[in-house]
Amino acid sequence: MIEDRRTTRRGDLPPAGARRSRDSAGAVLRAVLDHGPIARSSVARVTRLSAASVTGVVGSLLERGLVREAPEAAGKPGIGRPHVPLDLPADGPAVIGVHIAVPRITVSLLDLRGRIITQVREPHGRTDPASVVTAVAARIAAIRRTHGARRRILGLGVATGGWVDSPHGTIVEHPALGWRDVPIAAALAEATGLPVRADNNSRALLRGELLFGEVAGRARESAVHLFVGNVVDVAFATGGDVHQGPRSASGAVAHLPVEGCREACACGRVGCLQAAVSERVLVRRAMAAGLIDRPEIAALVAAAEGGSAGAVALLRERARLVGRAAALLLDLFDPEVLVVAEAGVNQLPDSLATVRAEIAAWSSAGAEVERVVHPSSFPGTVLAVAGGAVALDQIYASPLEFQVRLHAS
Repeated sequence: MIEDRRTTRRGDLPPAGARRSRDSAGAVLRAVLDHGPIARSSVARVTRLSAASVTGVVGSLLERGLVREAPEAAGKPGIGRPHVPLDLPADGPAVIGVHIAVPRITVSLLDLRGRIITQVREPHGRTDPASVVTAVAARIAAIRRTHGARRRILGLGVATGGWVDSPHGTIVEHPALGWRDVPIAAALAEATGLPVRADNNSRALLRGELLFGEVAGRARESAVHLFVGNVVDVAFATGGDVHQGPRSASGAVAHLPVEGCREACACGRVGCLQAAVSERVLVRRAMAAGLIDRPEIAALVAAAEGGSAGAVALLRERARLVGRAAALLLDLFDPEVLVVAEAGVNQLPDSLATVRAEIAAWSSAGAEVERVVHPSSFPGTVLAVAGGAVALDQIYASPLEFQVRLHAS
């Protein structure tokens, strides 16, 4: 498939950044992601690399099929040697993303622009780690049988809630699933033969926002990502680098106290943020009130979209609590961008407006809330994107060495 896209001209490019990327090949590949189709000379300008360096790197990327020459996007021929722009191959290499949620697994295939080629969602049969790995491996095998002949699969990314030690590929603790010290990357690498990298929900999705989100340019300055599902976690980044922490434990906000909440938390206390806003709690209330006929957050959002006052009220109350937590994060980090990935905020203007209003009321940072606070760039496909973003982040960081980087330590 060839996309009809105009070559990025020099005048279209933003000013060159003050910092040069640590990996030249990564800088070139990200320039093509951001601006392709783009001429080599323009790549040199935006990356602050020499023309000779760009030429060498592009040759290596072409050889690996990570970029392609796009003569159909070139302008009218002029004097001298014609400039053939570079772009990402639409039908080229891909990555597999896996998301392990409390009720189900999601397995997806994404291209180099983070677009979903296919995805499968499947409820858990059993939730012990061995059974989940077996189910995930079976879904991956099916995707490879269907798409592997046309697309080279570069690697596998895994995202899930809880405490994930990304450098070692271990789910240290996932209380909602009852998992502790699960070497998920090694298990899936053995089951699939693919290089694997794992991370938690917010860090995974923040990596996606930094690569191809709606406000990626500003997010690369500084960003905070708040994920609210059955688990709640946070990630933050400065200068395009996502903070992990020395124990990969950054972003643990599940047990922030919520005034007035009487829900019991898995930690044994009452009134934790995760207990107050988790999807399981919300869905349970909606089922008890007769607002939905199946225990899924998507059903509650659909009911709200259909005009159910009760569904709207439940989601608005959740958004109110999420907004207060987000106000604290805004004051703590003062980011250029704050992304809230929550089912209602992602798809309902009322929920987004409620979150923004609560932030404005509770934050003392003086931020322009409309400009700073955004819903996820991937509404409806958050879980399908999350795992793939983990793998894509490694590829764009070091495309000539990504297989080494994707393997768990």
